[in-house]
Amino acid sequence: MPITSRYLFTASMDVDPAKDALFNEVYDREHVPTILKVPGVISALRFKRRPLEMIIGGERKKIVIEGEPTYTALYELEDPSVLVSAEFAKAVELGRWPGEVRPFTKNRKHFMWEKI
Repeated sequence: MPITSRYLFTASMDVDPAKDALFNEVYDREHVPTILKVPGVISALRFKRRPLEMIIGGERKKIVIEGEPTYTALYELEDPSVLVSAEFAKAVELGRWPGEVRPFTKNRKHFMWEKI
């Protein structure tokens, strides 16, 4: 995805293992498509954390940061104010997300990023 705006919002979290399949189904089929209809949301991608090995200073290292969330969604926004709009507030409360999924998420982290 070529990034065309100055702003990226990330929502990261873990989910109770018993709800993992439901989490992914609802996120992919309902939540992201609903958020993409909000004016000012340009694009969305989801990621699952995986093990990391890399070479730093000539040494192969495993990078482990304990406690980081398993899942991250990356949203490209026209402006940070999108997240406080009435349309966004309505969208995040639609479908099965608020009642069947959100209560089973934990270790949530949200960040706003600005291109420099």
